[in-house]
This record gives sequence, C-alpha cells and structure tokens, in this order.
Amino acid sequence: MADIISIKAERRTEFGKGAARRIRREDKVPAVMYGHGIDPIHVTLPGHATLLALRSENPLLSIEIEGEDAQLALPREVQRDVIRGFVRHVDLVTVRRGEKVTVSVALHLEGEPEPGTVATVDSNEIEVLADPLNIPEQLVVDVTDLPAGHSIALGEISLPEGVELTGDPEDIAVSIVVPAAEPEPSEETEADADEADAEDEAE
Repeated sequence: MADIISIKAERRTEFGKGAARRIRREDKVPAVMYGHGIDPIHVTLPGHATLLALRSENPLLSIEIEGEDAQLALPREVQRDVIRGFVRHVDLVTVRRGEKVTVSVALHLEGEPEPGTVATVDSNEIEVLADPLNIPEQLVVDVTDLPAGHSIALGEISLPEGVELTGDPEDIAVSIVVPAAEPEPSEETEADADEADAEDEAE
C-alpha cells in the first residue's frame, strides 16, 4: 500500500503572475485541484514539503485545507524552475479510495543482455490503471542474457495484482539489438583531413 503524504494547504484568492510571484517569494507553491466534476480549487502549498513529496513517483497526497475535510490527490502536472529546480506550480487531480486512475509508471531494466548487445526501450514509462493506494513505484523487466532480436511486449511485463495495462499488449516495450558500428573514415576522408591540416599550417 502506498504511503499517504499529508500536506497542509491554504485557499488562494489572488491570481495572476504578480500573485504567483508573491506566493513563491514566501516559499509557497501555487496549485489547483480538480476532478470528480467539482469546480477547480485554487490553493497554495508549502514549498519545501511539496518539493520533498514530489521526489517520489506518483506520490499520493492528502491535501488538508483548514476547516475542510482532507482530499486525496495525485500530481497531474508539475512545473519546475529549470535553473534552480524549485516547484513553480502543481496541477492536482483528486482521487477517491477504491477507484482506479490512469498513471504513468517508470520502466526499469534489470540485468544485462548477451555480450555485444544492448537493450533499448520504446518508452521510459508505461501507462497503467491502478488504485491510488496501489500504484507501483516502477515496473521491472529482466533482460539478463537475452539474445539479439529478442523483444518484450507490453503484455509480457509483470504487473502487481490489481494493476491493469492501458496500452496495446502487443506493442513492443523492450528490444535487444546489436549496436550499429561506428563507420571507419575512408582513405579519401583521411586525405582530405591531411590536406586541410596542411592548409591550416600554411595560413
């Protein structure tokens, strides 16, 4: 069962770029919660606590707004400062216990294929349907000693109980290939390089 991370939030009444800048100067994060047909709820979250919570994949959050019942939510979109790394804004989708949600889970390769080959992945994440309390941190694919030409389809990936694949099970997730050899420079290319070097020395 996934750990639930509690975060205290405040309702937000100011909007726009100026208000967002003021919120960030106070080490807080502007956020919006939506889902289940309710009107979006605009809130501010504590900056440090939010940054820590978002370090894990698909963290299940309990958003506690003063005077209101806590609501479970999953991050749907996270905007970060590309230079300093702090969280600029978060979109949260509210969820309920017992329902299933669509999430993307990291694909992790384990082991090494046969010597002289490499494992390539079509996507670093796999989309699945799961209970918010049972979202796997990652999906592991063992490629130990697999030969060139071998492939693993989405439907062959082992999923935890209660987790369902949303994509086509026939789609290829992992392929074992022989890496392309680096082309050797031709004699003409080497001659051209020598001629260019000679011209550089003459200048």
